[in-house]
Amino acid sequence: MTLALIALIPLLGACLPPLTTRSSRTVTAWAAAAPTLLALLILAAQAPAVFGGEVVRTSAEWVPRIGLSFSFMLDGLGLFFAGLILGIGLLIIAYARHYLGRRDPIGRFYAYLLLFQGAMVGIVLSDNILLLVVFWELTSLSSFLLIGYWNHLPEGRQGARMALVVTGGGGLALLAGMLLLGQAAGSHELSEILARGEEVRASPLYMPALLLVLLGAFTKSAQFPFHFWLPHAMAAPTPVSAYLHSATMVKAGVFLLARLWPALAGTDAWFVLVSLTGLATMLVGAWIALFKDDLKAILAYSTVSHLGMMTMLLGFNTGIAVIAAVFHILNHATFKAALFMSAGIVDHETHTRDIRKLGGLYWLMPVTGTLALIAGASMAGVPLLNGFLSKEMMLDAAAEATLAGNGWVVATLATLAALLSVAYSARFVFGTFFGRPRTAFEHPPHEPPPGLWLPVAVLVVPVVAIGLLPGPLAGPIVEMTAAAVAGPAGLPPVKLTLWHGITPALVMSVAAFAGAALLLLLIHHVERARLRLWRPEAKAMFDATVAAAVAGARRLSGGLHTGSLPRDLGVIVLAILAVGLAGFLGATHAPGAREVQPTGIPALAAWVILVAACAGLAVAHRNRLLTLILTSVVGLIVSLAFLQFSAPDLAMTQISVEVVTTILLLLALNLLPKTTPAEPGTARKLRDGAIAAAAGLGAAALAFAAMTRDFETISTYHIEQSKPGGGGTNVVNVILVDFRGFDTFGEIIVLGIAALAIHALLATALRGAAARRLDAMRMGEVSGDAHPLMLVVATRVLLPLALTLAAYIFLRGHNQPGGGFIAGLIAAIALIMQYMASGHAWAAARARLQPLTMIGAGVLIAGLTGMGSWAFGRPFLTSTFGYFHLPIAGEVELASAMAFDLGVFLTVVGAVVLALSHIARVEQRAERSGHAPEDAALPPGPPTAAPRIGLRTPAYGRED
Repeated sequence: MTLALIALIPLLGACLPPLTTRSSRTVTAWAAAAPTLLALLILAAQAPAVFGGEVVRTSAEWVPRIGLSFSFMLDGLGLFFAGLILGIGLLIIAYARHYLGRRDPIGRFYAYLLLFQGAMVGIVLSDNILLLVVFWELTSLSSFLLIGYWNHLPEGRQGARMALVVTGGGGLALLAGMLLLGQAAGSHELSEILARGEEVRASPLYMPALLLVLLGAFTKSAQFPFHFWLPHAMAAPTPVSAYLHSATMVKAGVFLLARLWPALAGTDAWFVLVSLTGLATMLVGAWIALFKDDLKAILAYSTVSHLGMMTMLLGFNTGIAVIAAVFHILNHATFKAALFMSAGIVDHETHTRDIRKLGGLYWLMPVTGTLALIAGASMAGVPLLNGFLSKEMMLDAAAEATLAGNGWVVATLATLAALLSVAYSARFVFGTFFGRPRTAFEHPPHEPPPGLWLPVAVLVVPVVAIGLLPGPLAGPIVEMTAAAVAGPAGLPPVKLTLWHGITPALVMSVAAFAGAALLLLLIHHVERARLRLWRPEAKAMFDATVAAAVAGARRLSGGLHTGSLPRDLGVIVLAILAVGLAGFLGATHAPGAREVQPTGIPALAAWVILVAACAGLAVAHRNRLLTLILTSVVGLIVSLAFLQFSAPDLAMTQISVEVVTTILLLLALNLLPKTTPAEPGTARKLRDGAIAAAAGLGAAALAFAAMTRDFETISTYHIEQSKPGGGGTNVVNVILVDFRGFDTFGEIIVLGIAALAIHALLATALRGAAARRLDAMRMGEVSGDAHPLMLVVATRVLLPLALTLAAYIFLRGHNQPGGGFIAGLIAAIALIMQYMASGHAWAAARARLQPLTMIGAGVLIAGLTGMGSWAFGRPFLTSTFGYFHLPIAGEVELASAMAFDLGVFLTVVGAVVLALSHIARVEQRAERSGHAPEDAALPPGPPTAAPRIGLRTPAYGRED
């Protein structure tokens, strides 16, 4: 699992920075850098094997039934991208330490950054396409948090929402495409899909899978027409922008194209869709970047253009284009991160990014100016820098591309994009650092501290070094990565050198520089001409689309959800009846072979009582107390039915639940309106009665048909394996804590969430308008003795007995009727009786464990019990048992499921006590006359005279 650690360490490490916020900012930065550095070292340890041609793999099952597994693969492409992500991530962490202000919560920033970093590493190392999609969507969520980090800025919130909508929607398309791709290849493992490229391209699912996968890749990498979200993401802090644009978010789409190149490339559809989309994006992004005045906007649209260039190259279906694409990914990561950080330095020192307000900064900030000049020259493709080499290779590949039989179209448009790239790069550098010096800066700029410009210098070093010595420094990396994309056999013999002689690419490059110089001389005339043209606003179109979608959703939901519960239930029941009737009419109706058991007098009497109680509920529903009594009667009859059919566990559970829910409803009645809504008319009553009768008869017929027929169920397996497999003779409990333990774990989590929701909702009802409305619904009666002495004494005597019974039921649950759930209900009832008898203040003051603590501990114990099986190589929640001899007790059986059952017990007790005690607090502490009661701030004390009705127990303070 070494490969998994490379992705999981940053994800888990995201918990560290928030824990160090009370320390210095430097300590927090080191807490963020440590997981990144550790993951980078583990990656570096695997590098020699990958450079030697080995593909490192690791795999573990997750959800094998759907083909989802923790499969990771490290080849040349994964090593290349993971190295960029982690290496540049370290520099971003160091840069952010000095860039962010003291009011910015730096711990939260680093947590988001590490979460995003781990998701990106997960994408590039995944060997399972479904796992890749999981990490893909995680990058969308974590980038949403990063882009919206300055959530006090409206543009930050909007940029985050726009990025999430576009990339999240593309992620859904990618999921569908990956499912089709896995269906076409017969596997969800990437390594197998890539080896079956011919089979995939010959499949009828190839075209829909290709379209959906490309939609996901194009939205993530901001390809035209989805390019508009990326510039709006510039509302994020500059460290985020530098990371997104250089090595992470937007490179994910390019990585996906490279990763799936062996399986999807090589067809005319791939060439047309990918190369033309990339070419259009390269031109559109460069054209827009030329006329932007915000430094980060210039760089953002230049990123769009360069991403288009990489996409175009991967669409050419040639080995030389793959090499050029890989080489430019490396070069672009270095100079673009350096440029963004330089723009951040300018903004940090001058408090503006408007190029119209800048100029002459080189003489005030010579170090920053020199670094930005080198990085900008590389982006323009100036010789002796790394950007020049990959740009030349791009032009060479474009010169060989043919579109619709013409060999000059792609070459001309690529040269035009290179021309625009030179122009906006020159405008960025010269408009900021050269020209007439500004003297009216609101904050006089000066050279920043080394913590800001050192990361830029580290990135500029490879910009120059690779430009001068491309073969020794970049050759092995580019060759290894390109071979992982196209295969060694698909690559031409290319040697990275500074000079290739007079080639068409060199002529095109010279033309681009000459054209850029002329364009800059005429820039004002070109700008005026551009302003006369119609220019579609992508943001306005996006906002209009979102507004239309929201309006349509409201109309649809308004038509479907009218707020009428009877109407909604009627539609649901009618739909169920229609499906059942269709099944009934489409099948044979031979009578069942099993004989019907004779009905005894007790069973018949219980059935009559059950029917009478249900009928009474419908008739007397306006009498709340009578309705509650009849509901309890129904629950009691059901528990007797469980007991009749040899299900004592279910009977005990049903009775315990009935007691708890009865107490809950008794307390809740005081918080509900005293009258029910107006009765419907006779026609509606008849209609609803007919629907209910049809549903009841249908359910009865279905139950009768099932019980009079023989069929095989999984219950036989559970009964046979209960003792040898789970170590217990109580099949129900063994199922809950062993065979279906994962279901039970999910259920206690849901129970805990429900209790927390009650806690959050009722906490707001203690004050304000909600409290006054509750107070208005109080009954006027008061009790002269809210806490009768006999009830107080009885409950205190019964408490240890009830808790002893709960412990007994808990311990015997694995072999006899009982278990953690029933024991938790019994213990909760014992505790609730204390609240009812002595008041909430008395009971709460003596509680040693708070309900929230019990819920958290219960879920944690259950989860740790399940994870403990991983240490022995077994699936989650696999239990074990054994027999041990104790000195006094003799031979006893101990099962690991007991710890899991303890978690269930604690969660049930905590949830019930939290819910019931909160209702009691809210009812007693509802404000009167718009202000809090005088005793609200007093410490808990003993009961005093003249309290209210016993169920209305106070939360704290005097009980008057």
